[in-house]
This record gives sequence, structure tokens and C-alpha cells, in this order.
Amino acid sequence: MPKSDRRIIVSAVVLIGVAVGIIFLAGGKDRMPDSTTVSQTNACSPVDSVASEAQETPLVSSIPIELFTFDPNTADSTALLRLGLSRWQVRNIYKYRAAGGVYRTKEDFAKLYGLTVRQYRELEPYITIGADFLPASTLFADRKTERSNATERRDSAFTPRYPVKLAEGETVDLATADTALLQRVPGIGSYYARRIIAYRQRLGGYVSTSQLNEIESFPQEALAYFTLGNGGEPTEKLNVNSLSLNELKQHPYINFYQARAIVDYRRQNGPIADISELRLLPDFSDAAIDRLRPYVSY
Repeated sequence: MPKSDRRIIVSAVVLIGVAVGIIFLAGGKDRMPDSTTVSQTNACSPVDSVASEAQETPLVSSIPIELFTFDPNTADSTALLRLGLSRWQVRNIYKYRAAGGVYRTKEDFAKLYGLTVRQYRELEPYITIGADFLPASTLFADRKTERSNATERRDSAFTPRYPVKLAEGETVDLATADTALLQRVPGIGSYYARRIIAYRQRLGGYVSTSQLNEIESFPQEALAYFTLGNGGEPTEKLNVNSLSLNELKQHPYINFYQARAIVDYRRQNGPIADISELRLLPDFSDAAIDRLRPYVSY
């Protein structure tokens, strides 16, 4: 075979080999999946699964919001949504628990991202923390300490950890109840118990249970558990003929302009014999006088 022909045949064989190699390599890449892609596609943490399920589950707008006792460490998404929490707040709770987080106190739940002060105050009386979520070290207390505290624990065993709520039909006296008794009313926690006492002191005593509605965002369902044992008579009254302007305007039913009008009226007309005399003043409407009447003296 001539030398030129041999060169042509060798070149053709080399070109064929290169083409076959390129085709083989390109086909192998198409057939072999990228391990990184597979691992990223298939890997899914429990937290992402819970969050995905919570996100894909549609929220039915017609679900009624209701308050009931719940443990934030064990409550499921359905219960949390019924309490009025949004879907993304529920997802945050699931993520926190999946990461090993535990709610050990009511205050821990208040740290939930996006939870407002009003939401927490409404939910606070219904939050309970199960004993299973306390630190395990509490199981191994020093025996000497156990013996010294045996009597105290025995006595406290009969005291409920949380206030026992009143049953339907039971009531408390709004005129005399303290914060401990007020917290037994369903829907009333420590916050509203303190507000009720503080407003009672500012008024000089309640004359009607409906006055509780004057406390901002007061829970309406709690009104049925209150009665008045003082017969609607306040414990303290304002002497409108002797108190100064600053003293008069401290009362919730008298603002600065009304206090100034009372002082001016006394200076011009002498002592007030009846609160009805103030009807002639532009700062006092009939409703304002009727509301103030039980709290004034002469």
C-alpha cells in the first residue's frame, strides 16, 4: 500500500476514535445524575416537612376562634389555629419545637415572633406547661433537701398550681374580690385582675358590672361571673365643694375642663347643692352627670 494511502487510513481511524470517545463521554454525562443534585432534591429535614405541610394546608377562614387550655409544647396546628394564631406563627412554633426548643414557662411563649401584647394577654390564662417538659435534673434533688421540704410539699399538694376557674353559674363580688379571686374567672388572668382592682380604686368603687367595659379590650365572656355585693353604692365619694381642680380631675369621670368648670361655678355661685346644677355648663352633658352622680357628695 502506498505511503500516502496509509496516512489517509490512519488519520481516518484517529478521527473515528475521537468521535466515538466524545459521543461516549457526552452520553455518560446524560445518563449519570449529579450526586449533589440528587442529595439536595431528596434531602428534607423534619422542620422543612412540617413547615411545608403547614404552608400547603389551606386555612379555612370560617374556623371559629375560641379560647381553651393548651400546652404550647404539644398542641397541634389545628388547635393553635383555633386559638387565633396565624399560619406563619404556627410554623414558627413547629420549627422551634423541631429544633429542640421547649416552652418551660408562660413567659417563654410570649417570645413567639409576631405575637402581640393583646394576643398574649388573651392566651395567658389558658397556657399550661406539662410536668414532662421540666428539666430532668429536678428528678434527682438532694435527699436532705427532700426531707427538709417534705412537709411543705405535702401541704402544697392540695394547692392547685393554676387558679381553678369558676364553673358556669358561680360568681365573685366585684366590690371586694382580690386579684387571686378575680383570676378564677374564666378569661381573667393576672393582667386583667390588676386592671380591675386599679380601676375600682380610681372610681371609688363599682356601681355596676357594666363599668368593666370601660377597661380596654375587657373580655365580654367574663361579665357573667361578676355581681355587686355593695348594692351599687361606691365606697368613696368626691366632695365637689371642697376638692381642688387637681383632685377633681383624678376621677375617671371628670376631665380637666369639667374640673375647671366645677371650680369656676363654685367661685361664682357658691357651694353646689345638687349635681344637676351643672347641666347649665357646656362641659357637662346629661349622660356625664348621670354617670357621675353616684360618686359625688356635697
